Amino acid sequence: MDNPSSLWYFENVDLYNVLCPHLVREDQSKSSPNVYSKNDYIYFPNELSDSIYLIAKGRVKIGSFTEKGNEIVKSILGEGDVFGELALTGEEKRGDYAQAMDENTQICTMDINHLQNLMLNNKPLTLKIYKLIGLRVRKLERRIESMVFKDARTRVVDFLKELAVERGKKVGFETMIRNHFTHKDIASLTGTSRQTVTTVLNELKDKNIINFNRRQILIRDMSILK
Repeated sequence: MDNPSSLWYFENVDLYNVLCPHLVREDQSKSSPNVYSKNDYIYFPNELSDSIYLIAKGRVKIGSFTEKGNEIVKSILGEGDVFGELALTGEEKRGDYAQAMDENTQICTMDINHLQNLMLNNKPLTLKIYKLIGLRVRKLERRIESMVFKDARTRVVDFLKELAVERGKKVGFETMIRNHFTHKDIASLTGTSRQTVTTVLNELKDKNIINFNRRQILIRDMSILK
């Protein structure tokens, strides 16, 4: 796993709070989020890639289906996250789907042309956008490597480490993570079973390496999480 002090983790990519002021200031109508019910699709594969999306509330699953109809979950995003950013790389049509995972999921939508105009005169914004894309690509690369070379338990542990680096807050030796992943979500993202995830998390909890509930995960000491 990458060192948390490396370039990729120099700062959080907080595009939501960067872009939302533009939406409010330049077009009041765009500042009102679209509301989706649980399991509603925000976009489907092969739809035009002409917008970028910001999550104001709830969770969104990004995934695709194999030719045999098997689902591949690529990421699960929460409040403040951005998705659909591949439209900026020249993607003409969506290669995946985006689906609301919670009731009352609220999504702000920004037209790609609008965003590109903002980027022309805002180098910090441009850097954040491309950093986000780089992070997503690197995460997918790590996930593929993990699926090929690591056992199920290690994949779950690595997921916790990555979550701690990206979303955790340090409190002394401990790291607190606001958790919006169910055991089923973690299983989908690590290519394991729900039972395996439950077994690994309970094992770590019994050893007092972590503690968790539905809202948060507490890692006692990152150096002993293995």
